Amino acid sequence: MEQFKLSVIGERPFFREWRNDGSLPPLPAAVEGLMRGSWNMRMDPSDTYPTTRGCLLTECPWWMRWKSARTLRRFLPDVWKPLVPLLSFSATLLVMVLYALADRLRSFVADIFIPQYHYPFAVPITFVQVLVTLLYLLLLHAMGLAPLKPYSLSLGERLLVPSICGSAQAVLGVWAEASAHSGMYALTMRLLPLLCVGWSHGLRLAEPPSVHLTGLITVITFTSVTITASQGLPSVEVLECLYAPLALLLHSLSLTWLAKVAETEHRRHSSSHTSPFDLYFTLMVNQSLVLGFLCLLHPEGPRALGEGSWHSLLFMGYLLAILLLGALQHLLVDMAALTFSPLAAALLHTAHGLTRPLYSLL
Repeated sequence: MEQFKLSVIGERPFFREWRNDGSLPPLPAAVEGLMRGSWNMRMDPSDTYPTTRGCLLTECPWWMRWKSARTLRRFLPDVWKPLVPLLSFSATLLVMVLYALADRLRSFVADIFIPQYHYPFAVPITFVQVLVTLLYLLLLHAMGLAPLKPYSLSLGERLLVPSICGSAQAVLGVWAEASAHSGMYALTMRLLPLLCVGWSHGLRLAEPPSVHLTGLITVITFTSVTITASQGLPSVEVLECLYAPLALLLHSLSLTWLAKVAETEHRRHSSSHTSPFDLYFTLMVNQSLVLGFLCLLHPEGPRALGEGSWHSLLFMGYLLAILLLGALQHLLVDMAALTFSPLAAALLHTAHGLTRPLYSLL
């Protein structure tokens, strides 16, 4: 179909051929040069008037494309800027509620599953939980929701310390659910925000917590710990006294080191930014290797396969719920450390334990 070049006077289009062969005067040279090569229009089937069907956006005039893009860049921030605090608060509240629900549901299922089926194998459970997380990340990558870069050996080396610390802390956490019943482990973990603040200054993060925020967290933490300790604790085992401070130290170091690596990657590769999902994927690959090697060395590995009630659908359902909820909790905490700060991740992890004793003061 024959195409023509469009010229404009007022609001009505005319074709160059009509204008030159007809009685209408020619357009000024400036307007003619401006519109030359701008639009590719087609005649309708009856050849009576031009139509814009089939016109691509890239065929628009360069000045129109530039002006439209500039207008959109100015208009969109003005629209969304007043909503940013509300959206940030809503997202934070949603994450906190989701984590609290996952924590309570996982504790409820674990309190039923571990005593009933006598399955307190912390290392295999943690290893399979990491594999479930890797499968979840690969599924998101396949769906295009979270594009992942291939595993980088250099990045894996920088994440080796948080991988080892996080793996050991996750194993100790599952052990505490199965064997620690005095409450000493949960009480010790309430100090996690304070240790994250200390590690933030020790590792020299770019934006460590301010003095006022540190003071507020210190008051809340020691008030919560004092109220709980004054109510008394049952008999505490020796292993719990050893493992609780060790888990606290490992968890705080892992979260702070994660934030440090994320900060370094953002500063070093500002042009090709490594996303938090890339860092978390690398962390999970490292943890799978560490926990897999630990399963081979630990005597619980063969026992976990032999003593499981694999013929029971209820057993499989409980175990799957524990794995999925635990993977979700670790994902939220580690992503908070990678995206915001280790203090934010620590507060997300300990918010319920810190605020529960304070309700008695109201």
